[in-house]
Amino acid sequence: MGGDSLTMSRAIVSSFGAKVGKKKSSSRAWLKEHHDDLFVQRAQREGYRSRAVYKLLEINEKDQILRSGMSVLDLGSAPGGWSQVAGQIVGDHGKVVASDILPMDAVPDVVFVQGDFTEQETYDRLMAELAKRRLDVVLSDMAPNMSGLTEVDQPRAMYLVELATELACRALAPGGTFAIKVFQGEGFEEWFRQIRAGFDRVVTRKPAASRPRSREVYIVATGFKASVA
Repeated sequence: MGGDSLTMSRAIVSSFGAKVGKKKSSSRAWLKEHHDDLFVQRAQREGYRSRAVYKLLEINEKDQILRSGMSVLDLGSAPGGWSQVAGQIVGDHGKVVASDILPMDAVPDVVFVQGDFTEQETYDRLMAELAKRRLDVVLSDMAPNMSGLTEVDQPRAMYLVELATELACRALAPGGTFAIKVFQGEGFEEWFRQIRAGFDRVVTRKPAASRPRSREVYIVATGFKASVA
């Protein structure tokens, strides 16, 4: 092997090693942050599956979107934290159906449908579980697998938001509620204008459990205008 080739090979190995080291360091930092997170610790103490439950609990405290007897669809439900909260609030007289591409351990009084909700077969299964009753609430805490590149992640996130919005407008009862996680960036403003036209009241929430550095916010839209669906 020539000297130049050997030098180049060493540079590639060195660069690869630096990237691996950086990734390991980042992973260790994330694990430490996760372990030290007060909401993670609280969720473990209180028997919830994820720290995300405190986002929904705060939203519900402010906006009263969940009540006893309601019918609720939880999109992107795994690992099941939001489904836990919804099931506890709507009670025996309500109905909670959850859906995710990933598997999810059973949650008491929650029906889980595994599959891609954008596919007709999964959508039909969801509607069958709801026994054709119109939904009072559609929840979505979905997010794509993040690459760390905004120009890649933002379109993926908005695509999921648009798909969830389409389903909500198909399935919500008049006056229903749509609560969804979104990431501010390209495509957000146009989507937000559409939501404001389709609901009586639209507010933006940034719960305390949402990490400050995250671009995520939660849009809570109430009073669905079924005539515009």
